[in-house]
Amino acid sequence: MKQDQARGTASAGVKLPSDGDISGRWLGEEEVALLREVIASGTLNSTKGKMVKRFEQEFAAAYGVAECIACASGSAAVHTALAALDLPPGSDVVTTPITDMGGLTPILYERHHPVFADVDPDTGNVTAATLERALTPATRAVIVVHLFGNPCEMGPIVELCRQRGVALIEDCAQAYFAEWNGRRVGTFGALSSFSMQQGKHITCGEGGMVLTSDAALARRARVFVNKAWPYGEPNPDHEFRALNYRLSELQGAVAVAQLGKVARVVERRRDSAARLTDLLQDLPGLVLPQAPPASRHVYWRYCLMVEPEAWGDVSKVGSRLQQNGVACVPRYIQKPAFECRVLQAEIPAAQVPRERFAGTYRMLSRALVLPWNEAYGETEVQFIAGEIRRALDLG
Repeated sequence: MKQDQARGTASAGVKLPSDGDISGRWLGEEEVALLREVIASGTLNSTKGKMVKRFEQEFAAAYGVAECIACASGSAAVHTALAALDLPPGSDVVTTPITDMGGLTPILYERHHPVFADVDPDTGNVTAATLERALTPATRAVIVVHLFGNPCEMGPIVELCRQRGVALIEDCAQAYFAEWNGRRVGTFGALSSFSMQQGKHITCGEGGMVLTSDAALARRARVFVNKAWPYGEPNPDHEFRALNYRLSELQGAVAVAQLGKVARVVERRRDSAARLTDLLQDLPGLVLPQAPPASRHVYWRYCLMVEPEAWGDVSKVGSRLQQNGVACVPRYIQKPAFECRVLQAEIPAAQVPRERFAGTYRMLSRALVLPWNEAYGETEVQFIAGEIRRALDLG
């Protein structure tokens, strides 16, 4: 395992590890050994191989659910989860405007209507209150995103969906092993989706999976990732419109090895994030990331809020950090998803008035997102804290 990284030189003598390469990822002999096993078998396709099946079984066991269905990406996982519900065409699906487009286009592909809920301005997460205001008579599903690894407050959300007869999907792409009140997110909804893209807590480059304990939903999800062909069943036939969303055995091998490391990855990220929070605690005008009470944030990214009244435009603060060797993304996605061209064609501006999304616009105007990975230690955290103070003209 590559836990020690070479030190480069930046403005203060530190080059931060990146999750885009080996400097910030724990990849090593464990992955190589399993890849050799797959190559030696000559079977690289998961329909006949063993590695993807092994990963599915081990990941399901880690979460205490009945079924894990591996697929090609986090976007494919959201699509598979939504398709498994088999909602009537034209259903409303309520979700967040602060998410990757890959979590939204599946709604369009399934011929449903995305409906957006506002978010909490400090966490960027939807809440039961914001979701309730967005529900319509045509709502058939809700998709919540545990943004940056910070869990949504799931108790009230689960109860709202139960009362309204609405299916719940959890997008856990950024939230491996995150918990709400001692229970892992990804186990509250009818289905949940995960991503294994390069920067996630587990990576095999690209990949994803769907979790569920509902046998009927699991079968439909598994059939969906196989072009609607039910492998192993009598009299198989293509049952409905679907795609090839399979994961390969090579990706499965890396995923199995990564699963053995993810608990340590999460703890390392949490420890270093807690240290940065301690170092910034004395600064007024910063809102530091905090999980709901009795919950567990797992820090896919470290997102703090820079109050403009105290420190000015967050983009200027971010620019100073970038110039001094600290990668960051001011405003995160820059604009709500419903302002993106692909969705403006589906959702007229009149349906998403700005005043209905006060939390969304406030969050994006203040968010400063720092990349985070398991290679960060005391040296890196001290460097980041010092550069934040310099960017705020306090260094």
